[in-house]
Amino acid sequence: MKVAILTISDKGSRGERVDKSGEVIREILTAAGSEIIAYEIVPDEKNLIEEKLILFSDKIGAEVVLTTGGTGFSVRDVTPEATLSVIERPTPGFAEAIRHKSLEVTSHAMLSRATSGIRGKTIIINLPGSPKAVKECLEVIMPALSHGVDILYGRTGECANT
Repeated sequence: MKVAILTISDKGSRGERVDKSGEVIREILTAAGSEIIAYEIVPDEKNLIEEKLILFSDKIGAEVVLTTGGTGFSVRDVTPEATLSVIERPTPGFAEAIRHKSLEVTSHAMLSRATSGIRGKTIIINLPGSPKAVKECLEVIMPALSHGVDILYGRTGECANT
């Protein structure tokens, strides 16, 4: 898969915090054979997040965009709103599976507002901002994610319901 990673973090974008979550995504996806074609850190600004999601999807041609951070209750957490404004079709199963699995670890998982969807031929999925949570979430979605990409690109004769 061709993957773009977008970390949403005010402190990370200013160089005040190391982006450990983005690195976990990179390590797991690279080990799984994916190609990381873009990686950026932006502050929690809705318009900047939207611009990067559109760039990664429409111009760079990412098959998957994984975001990390900005999915909680803070006033600055606007990643879901930015994602919802650029997707064309929702894919609630990814976010539902992530929350379901995360609830086995912590009741705070219900505070996640993460979402997912399709823009053109790109699957966009919001992940949490914690490296540990990112790892747990990727373990849940990875088996279905590559199959979803194959379906989206017509690389399989199967449909999503089989």
